[in-house]
Amino acid sequence: MDVADLGLPEEEGREALPRKGGGGRRVGVPSTALFTDQYELTMLQAALKAGTAERHSVFEVFTRRLPDGRRYGVVAGTGRVLDAVENLRFDADVLGFLRERNIVDDETLQWLAGYRFSGDIWGYPEGEVYFPGSPIMRVEGSFAECVLLETVILSILNHDSAIAAAASRMSSAAGERPLIEMGARRTHELAAVAASRAAYIGGFATTSDLAAGFRYGIPTVGTSAHAFTLLHDSERDAFQAQVDSLGRGTTLLVDTYDVAEAVRTAVEVAGPELGAVRIDSGDLLLVAHRVRQQLDELGATNTRIIVTSDLDEYAIASLAASPVDAYGVGTQLVTGSGHPTSSMVYKLVARAGSTDPEAPLVPVAKKSTGGKTSIGGRKWAARRPDAYGVAEAEVVGTGPVPAALADHQLLLELVKGGEVVGREPLDAVRDRHAAVRAGLPLSATQLSRGEPVIPTEYVQGLSGN
Repeated sequence: MDVADLGLPEEEGREALPRKGGGGRRVGVPSTALFTDQYELTMLQAALKAGTAERHSVFEVFTRRLPDGRRYGVVAGTGRVLDAVENLRFDADVLGFLRERNIVDDETLQWLAGYRFSGDIWGYPEGEVYFPGSPIMRVEGSFAECVLLETVILSILNHDSAIAAAASRMSSAAGERPLIEMGARRTHELAAVAASRAAYIGGFATTSDLAAGFRYGIPTVGTSAHAFTLLHDSERDAFQAQVDSLGRGTTLLVDTYDVAEAVRTAVEVAGPELGAVRIDSGDLLLVAHRVRQQLDELGATNTRIIVTSDLDEYAIASLAASPVDAYGVGTQLVTGSGHPTSSMVYKLVARAGSTDPEAPLVPVAKKSTGGKTSIGGRKWAARRPDAYGVAEAEVVGTGPVPAALADHQLLLELVKGGEVVGREPLDAVRDRHAAVRAGLPLSATQLSRGEPVIPTEYVQGLSGN
């Protein structure tokens, strides 16, 4: 997909960022300059006039609570955040739009023309889990350069983390059975690509979305829909055409008309080497058992059964005792299985008292009612294990890190002096999530509603620096 087709500003001449398997292809990449709210720019203008724009500042991304009933969150989108920070440039077209709409004054436009993020970003590594109060990402630099990143960072992390959390619950429920992401037609075309990436982090094995495969190297799958069967004069003709084209190892969709008759025809056409059958409707538990019995009786003992049809983690768990071999999930995945956002916020937690580079940081925090309070100060985070190596608490504090927690710190350096230093392969992120989830208490993967699986403990009374 060419970014020009999306109506987005482009930054020309930049190589694509490495995709899984290495190498890049894109020359023009989308500018993220306008993926923001207007008040970020009006705050910038006012701060420039007040002489406070260059005060050293620390912003943190965190959530005050997990979605109702969830036991852990999943950090996803970090790699996309790094891309967004690199590609935040105010070119002539963007500056012209801002000038034409009289959004900011000429002094601010001149400042924006030379914008390059030169600060530091630390964060939980992508694929990690998080809990209420976890400082998932810390952005540090001048107020001016950091405030411009708020909206795009939250847009990415809130969406991708919500999808990854749903995917993690689904992959846990599926056990060793693979999951296919197939939600592209249920969401915005660009969100679908991001959702495929987040789902892969959460444990999905493949995607039906070719753009996700192209951009991130995620394995892609797909064969046919009901329309292909309906196109032909008979179901047998449709199956024969598909087998002739894709081979006996293909997956045939068997619920267009009568499932039992379709299974019989499928094996007659493809033989016992038939790769799989897909069931997309009906009582999946009952139908799967009947289809497995029928396949075995017909000699197709190695033919797999794939089920789709509005699955979520609960439906997947209900099929655990069925002879299903793989699941395809769409709508519930790309909508976060009822929780399409992670409710993360981006808050200023410390700032210098002047523009002097040596000025010490002062902790700051919003004080309000209604559950929107926050804790000031630049924070560290560590996950304390118990005697068996299982996580027992998320510890968050300011100032020196206790010696006992020094080897359990969570934040890693992602951007140093404006240069990305924390980019990593998507498969490494996916593997990390599986390992981290395995290190949580067993109750973490229960689907019943519950509190966060480990508590967040705050180390109080330390320096805000």
